[in-house]
Amino acid sequence: MYTQAVQDAAATAPRPEPGRSLERAGDRAYRLLRAEILDGVLPAGTVLLEVEQAARLGVSRTPLRSAVARLVTDGLVAGRSGRGFSVTDLSVRSITELYEYREALEERAASLAARAADRTAFEQLRGRFLAAPALLDQGEDGIRCYYALIDEFDEAIDAAVDNSFLVGALGTVRTHLARIRRVARGNPVRLRAAAAEHLLILDAIIDGDAALAAHASHVHLHLSLASVLAVLDARPNT
Repeated sequence: MYTQAVQDAAATAPRPEPGRSLERAGDRAYRLLRAEILDGVLPAGTVLLEVEQAARLGVSRTPLRSAVARLVTDGLVAGRSGRGFSVTDLSVRSITELYEYREALEERAASLAARAADRTAFEQLRGRFLAAPALLDQGEDGIRCYYALIDEFDEAIDAAVDNSFLVGALGTVRTHLARIRRVARGNPVRLRAAAAEHLLILDAIIDGDAALAAHASHVHLHLSLASVLAVLDARPNT
């Protein structure tokens, strides 16, 4: 079944122009499938059969194939040994490997941000991160706002780095982090700690201390990974 968000996206999707229907249908199928995977509507291991998904999404098989190909490139979907595709697994190994890649990228990005000439955006974010604990006390709505604040932090990093290759690599990592974040959503203690860790990164960037910004990022990622793995380890059959 579609979630309300997926239904709304489908309902408000622009009508295709003549000659571009397949392109638009493929884009729409990609957006909907990607949203369902990142939101957990299509959990790891879900089989995506071509005919079934095409009918469910209201597109023909050609644009669906285009959408699935993009999801394969994103690393969200993989081919099966038999037929069709399935949503990729979030195993301990894959999460650990992702964090190893994330460390290399984010530590360098924080270091470069601390060297940026204009760090005004980080000064503005600092006050909002100071208020994060109160935000997290507001339940699910507050958590959504907190993650929106994290997204703004990431955007500020991207702008300060001003390196299209690094920003592109970070974007790929963040796609997968959206799935991993669901593990932390039920741990308010960890979310408050993460907000405090972001403050340390912000302070180092504002002070122009590249080495400290990289180190603070390293500590944050180490604690984040430890928290995620602890949750997975406590789950049966993980």
